[in-house]
Amino acid sequence: MDMTYYDHGTPAERWERAQMFFDAKDYAAAARVLGGLVEEVPEQTGPRLLLARAYYHSAQLRRAETELRVLVERDPVEHYARLMLGRTLERQGRHEEAGSHLRIASALAGDFEQV
Repeated sequence: MDMTYYDHGTPAERWERAQMFFDAKDYAAAARVLGGLVEEVPEQTGPRLLLARAYYHSAQLRRAETELRVLVERDPVEHYARLMLGRTLERQGRHEEAGSHLRIASALAGDFEQV
């Protein structure tokens, strides 16, 4: 089995490595680590959400959207995934579609407009 630095170690070690890359603003490297981790543990929200954030920050917006849609489909009340999906759609110029996700995220966060 040919292992690279990005997929070497236990899932916990790779998670820590990905967080270090992300914190260092090396979003592409974080995404490389997280891509394999998400394949291995697809049911976990944390790695997939960080992967989406890494894609977002490295301007891989379609990939970010794909990961965020998985999260929102799985858990429609996941506030941060909704917010990120809305922001990702905005960056792609899809403002109308983004608006619905941003309104839902706002409601989930308890940010209601005062009447």
